[in-house]
Amino acid sequence: MVKFMRFNIEKIFEEWAGEELLFFEALPQSGSIRKYFRLSGETKNAIAAWNPDLRENEAFFYLSEHFRNKKLNVPELFAEDKKEGIYLLQDLGDITLFSLLHKEGITEKVINYYRQSLNELIKFQIEGAKGLDWAVCYPRAEFDRQSMQWDLNYFKYYFLKLSGIGFDEQRLEDDFATLMDYLEKADSGFFMFRDFQARNIMIYEESPYFIDYQGGRKGPLQYDVASILFQAKANLPHSLRSELLNFYINGLEKVIKIDRKQFIDLYYGFVLIRLLQVLGAYGYRGYFERKSHFLESISFAGENLKWYLRNVELPVDMPELTRCLKEIVEKETLKRKKRSSFKLTVEIYSFSFKMSIPEDSSGHGGGFVFDCRALPNPGRYEEYKSLTGKDKPVIDFLLKEPDVVGFLNNVYQIVDQAVDNYIERGFDHLMVSFGCTGGQHRSVYSAENLYRHLKEKYDINIVLSHKVIDNW
Repeated sequence: MVKFMRFNIEKIFEEWAGEELLFFEALPQSGSIRKYFRLSGETKNAIAAWNPDLRENEAFFYLSEHFRNKKLNVPELFAEDKKEGIYLLQDLGDITLFSLLHKEGITEKVINYYRQSLNELIKFQIEGAKGLDWAVCYPRAEFDRQSMQWDLNYFKYYFLKLSGIGFDEQRLEDDFATLMDYLEKADSGFFMFRDFQARNIMIYEESPYFIDYQGGRKGPLQYDVASILFQAKANLPHSLRSELLNFYINGLEKVIKIDRKQFIDLYYGFVLIRLLQVLGAYGYRGYFERKSHFLESISFAGENLKWYLRNVELPVDMPELTRCLKEIVEKETLKRKKRSSFKLTVEIYSFSFKMSIPEDSSGHGGGFVFDCRALPNPGRYEEYKSLTGKDKPVIDFLLKEPDVVGFLNNVYQIVDQAVDNYIERGFDHLMVSFGCTGGQHRSVYSAENLYRHLKEKYDINIVLSHKVIDNW
């Protein structure tokens, strides 16, 4: 599948660029089914996207052209193959507002980018709505009661039920109806991104650019503000959320007339439905699809819920929903206390199959052993024979191979699932080994990458050993 996709992408790139494709790299996949690749030739570069949802692609193409005509900061669309679901976009680099926040923390620079993003959001919401054909929006033209019901059911079926939290279904549905009645009081004549969050804001040439708006539709102003300020893993301080909300409203009042108090009251209603939608998404990706990144994110959403329950009181009564939310917070608090009492140790090895598989010294009987011998082998080429998987030429060689990228993504998913489970159950040791023919290139490269992946993602002890090259 990847090779067939690469052939089509290469063809589209070379027709657009008028030059040979020299670099092809698969980018990490997020929660959607879309796949992205970084491409470059001698003078031109692009991001390739593949999405089998052709109607969603049509919405993206239309919105991209509409926003660019209004001079809004979205990537340029270079080429497209509508039948295959492949298109080429402007490469805006690797720095997102979220990655900048993660790297630098709450600095004045980061806060200024949040302010710039909120100012740009106002332009999208108001100017972007003018002349927009809402019928093209997908999967729905408007964030109406039906859209809200989908989100609430997502939360009910993919979070509450899968997490084992009991509820009275009729009373919960009554509370959902109460919440929707309240939210329908908001003016919905604006463009709504739907997923306006820091991961979808690229910092390009010192300005924020916006991606992943293909689910945009007609909707209320408050929803997108709630999305970015209450993004779970961004974990913004509540004082900063309040400051940025006031900054946004001050900017909005320069453009349109609003009732400030009513706006803020309704804003916290949309904060709630966004939190529920996010929990539904985390439940689906985590509990159902077993993607560990989303299971980890539930605790951050739980912290948002805890703050919300302590500090916000909507002017409507929703007793069953409130009871469920309190139980979620209590459950996540117990999980955090359990996790904080110990640290899991993961031992990662590379080795040669010509020798023996590394022995487990923990007494638990071993762990994962991944066979790297099916991957492209740089050791077959003279220029790499004296090098290892830690050397840049070998790294560059393996980075260009889609099979290597796919192999490691599969490894991450398998190992992350085990790490999440072991942390949850209080286990103290996991062993992961990578073997190849000589224990020098592919296994070393894979072990190094898993080490970095786990180091960035978890607060655990990690031990890395290379059985062959450590003994050189």
